[in-house]
Parts: sequence; structure tokens; C-alpha cells
Amino acid sequence: MTQTSNRFFDEIGRLMNDAAGAAQGVKREVDTVMRNQAERILRDLDLVKREEFDAVKDMARLAREENEALKSRIAALEAKLGIAPAAPEAGSMADG
Repeated sequence: MTQTSNRFFDEIGRLMNDAAGAAQGVKREVDTVMRNQAERILRDLDLVKREEFDAVKDMARLAREENEALKSRIAALEAKLGIAPAAPEAGSMADG
């Protein structure tokens, strides 16, 4: 009876190991499918990477600074020439 019990428990142990291995395989497969699906969704959303956003943000900041410097130079030249400064155009982006 002891030998039969040992064989029975050995078989149960083997089945448990096989089931655990199969479960790990299924988990890896599900993880892979989920990761691929998430990457596809993000790609379809057409999102920008943080580095690209920061680069464009810096470019916009530099353009604003340059614009302000040019406005100051124009105002100084107009004052030097005695010309009244031009009124801002309606609908310009000076407010936003």
C-alpha cells in the first residue's frame, strides 16, 4: 500500500508541476498579447513622444523670445524715425 501511495503522490506532484508550467506559459502568452495590443492602440492614437514634445516646446519658446526681441527693435526704430507704432491686427495671436 505504501508503494501505491508513493506512486499516486508522485503522479499528483508531476501533474501539479505540469499544470504550473502550463499556467506560466499561458501567462507569458497573455502578457505578450496584451503588450502588443497596448502598443498597437498607442500607435493608432498617434501620440507624440515626450522628447519630441519637449523639443517643439523649446522651439516655440525660442520663437516667442525672438518675436519679443524683434518687436522691441521695431518699436525702437519707429521711435527713432518718429513713426507712430502700428496698431495690432484684429484676430492676431497676441492675446493667446
